[in-house]
Amino acid sequence: MESIEAVTTKSLKRKSLGLILLILVQAFAAVFFLSDTFADIWETRALHLNFHSGIELAAALSLALSVAVEIRFLLVMLRRQESMERGLSIASGALHDLMDSYFRQWGLTPSEQDVATFAIKGASIAEIAALRGCAEGTVKAHLNAIYRKSGAAGRGELVSLLIEDLMSQPLVSEPASENAQSPAE
Repeated sequence: MESIEAVTTKSLKRKSLGLILLILVQAFAAVFFLSDTFADIWETRALHLNFHSGIELAAALSLALSVAVEIRFLLVMLRRQESMERGLSIASGALHDLMDSYFRQWGLTPSEQDVATFAIKGASIAEIAALRGCAEGTVKAHLNAIYRKSGAAGRGELVSLLIEDLMSQPLVSEPASENAQSPAE
């Protein structure tokens, strides 16, 4: 089962690569048309542009400008992707810490913690059994114990507990006041 983060990253990389290829093709075309236009002007040795050369020059300059705009767009998109990946990494770490905290609070066994983690990630009972190398009945028994210990009525409520807590906490944690030393110490 591929994670959402991996799918999103692959999709963005594919789009970035496509945009880079488009920019390269357009840059080649712009250089070709500009050099062709200047060669035409040089051959005629005219100090002024005729209608055809003027249109050709305007089109080539427009193409060169569009390449510059696309490069700017690509850089903005790559910075945004980096920022989103950084935020996702922070949120993922916060979710992991929150899950560990709840698992300890509920008194889950290591096997129940594995099953709960897979269930929260959206794996089916059959997938969890295959991943853990156990029977589906064992997974169902672990899920029942997890729901009983957590007080959740099912998988949706279990996920809801974590998401609600995660959304109510800031992404960047501040230093705990108990770790800070007072000036008197």
